[in-house]
Parts: sequence; C-alpha cells; structure tokens
Amino acid sequence: MKALTNQCKAEILRVFRNPYFIFWSLLMPIVFYFVFTRVMQVGADDPVWNAHFLMSMAAFSVMGSAIMTLGIRMVEERAKGWSNFMRVTPLSGAVYFFAKMIGQSLVHVFSIIVIFLAGGLINGISLPWTEWILAGAWILLGSLPFLGLGVLVGSMKRVDTAAGVSNVIYMLLAITGGMWMPMEILPKAVQAVGNWLPAYHYGSGAWEIIRGNLPDMKNVFILAVYLVLFMILSSYIRRKQEAV
Repeated sequence: MKALTNQCKAEILRVFRNPYFIFWSLLMPIVFYFVFTRVMQVGADDPVWNAHFLMSMAAFSVMGSAIMTLGIRMVEERAKGWSNFMRVTPLSGAVYFFAKMIGQSLVHVFSIIVIFLAGGLINGISLPWTEWILAGAWILLGSLPFLGLGVLVGSMKRVDTAAGVSNVIYMLLAITGGMWMPMEILPKAVQAVGNWLPAYHYGSGAWEIIRGNLPDMKNVFILAVYLVLFMILSSYIRRKQEAV
C-alpha cells in the first residue's frame, strides 16, 4: 500500500510538471469558455447555455488530460527505458499501472474543480450543490474510456507519433462530441458520426445532470463499450510488444 501511495504521489507531481497538461487541460478550456461566453457572447448571457458550455469545457479538459497527458507520458517512459528499469525494481507492474490510473484520476478531480470555479468567477454559474457533485462525479467516472484510449496511445513507439495522433483524436472527438458548439447545429453527417462516439455521450451525461435529469442509459452503455474495447486493444498490443 505504501508503494502504491508513493508512486501515486510521484505520478501526480509529474503530471503537474507537464506543459501538455497545463496548456491542454487547464489553460485552453478556460480560455475557450471565456472567449465563447464573454467575448463572442454565444448564448447572450443565457445561464442555461453558460452552465451547459461549462460542463462541455470540464469534459473537454479531462478528456484531453486522459488521452494526451497519460498517453504521451507512457510513450516517453518506454522510449527512455524507464519502463524497463521499473521492471527490475521491487515495484510490481500492477502497482505501477494502477498508480498511473489513480494519479491521473486525482489530477482530473483537480481539473474539474478548477474549471467549475472558473465558471463561477467568469459567469457567476450557480447550480444546486447536488448537481455540482453529480456532474463532477460523472465527468470523473466517464473519463475511464478516455484513460483506456490514453493507454492505447501509450502503446505507440515514438513520442512525436503519439503526440500527433493524440492531438488529432482529441480534436475530432471534441468537434464530433458537440463540446465546442451544440450538437443540434452541427452538420447532419457530423451528428450521425458523433452519436456513436464516446465524446458525445460523455458530454451528454453532464448536460442532462445540469437540467435536473440523470444520464441516459445509452450514455453509460456506449462509454462502457468503448472502455472495454480500448482496454482489450491495449492489452493485446502490449502482449505482442512484450513477446517481441
């Protein structure tokens, strides 16, 4: 237990020292939120829209942290031989892996709190405390498929390849998931694709919560399917890599 705790602390410190995390997961979503709601004034100070977009930016932040921060860090560690070095230490592979997942999830809690606070400071967002907690819990738990996608990205061999691929995936998911603009105003083709991708169902669950509802079971099912799919693919690829 002590080894897991210490490794979690190390993982959290490494994330906060990562410029990718600072830019993509904290600075960029807050800037987007400010520009869309205060500069461009999309929604014309509508409190419902402002809360909706706040949830979108919180989900956007956590999704990016899961895909890019985790994935690229795993590739860097393997490229520098750190993963091989860890195998000769007393720290087991399971503890090393779970420390990454737990550490990344704790960082996500921090991201959610920071962006929720930004919503209160920028637009005075006021929601019942139950909705704040439920929305935060959904965004945290709903990030599991994207952590799985981050692990899949982490199986790549080159850091520059992982960075490029994860950037493209991140942006495509954000666009097709309706995180930058309401899904209803996107082209029909984008809506059709987005309805089967995890980002839309991730954001949709949070949007439903701030409207006083619970996430739809389809949201839960689609996210669960993608979690299983990403973990199976990453496990298969890692077994092949270890065999070689």
